[in-house]
Amino acid sequence: MWRSFIFKPKKSTSKFIHVMRLIYFFALALTIPACSSSIRIEDEKNVAVVKSMFEAFNRHDWDAMTKHYADSAAFLDPAYGIAYVVQSHADIAQKYSELAAMFPDVRDDIVGIYPSTDKVVVEFISSGKNDSVTFSLPISCILTLKDGKIIRDATYYDL
Repeated sequence: MWRSFIFKPKKSTSKFIHVMRLIYFFALALTIPACSSSIRIEDEKNVAVVKSMFEAFNRHDWDAMTKHYADSAAFLDPAYGIAYVVQSHADIAQKYSELAAMFPDVRDDIVGIYPSTDKVVVEFISSGKNDSVTFSLPISCILTLKDGKIIRDATYYDL
């Protein structure tokens, strides 16, 4: 049926309409790959930002890590309760400095990373130890990016 719509003009259909259908079909066919290509480029850029942020975390370079976030980013984290909390770069750096003081070797190892336009979902294992505690915690987060910066960080884990 679709073949007759695209390629075979019916007797009552003028050649002009048939040509217009062909032009529309080919224009549509050329547009779809271009759209998915631009989405892939955005996905790749966002994944690069996220990976760079995790690398800074693992180096304990809190200033470099916070530069991956917008000036005021919204965080959803069980440690903060059930609502988003807006944090500045200084707030973010303080939180992770305190974590590193408790667990000097804290690190996050990415298990999977799944981009989707302005969001990147990351599965990772956070681990660390001190004199009395060793932990290995599976965590998932949904990071929302805008203009190359993380504007929203929704992190999920269960202690």
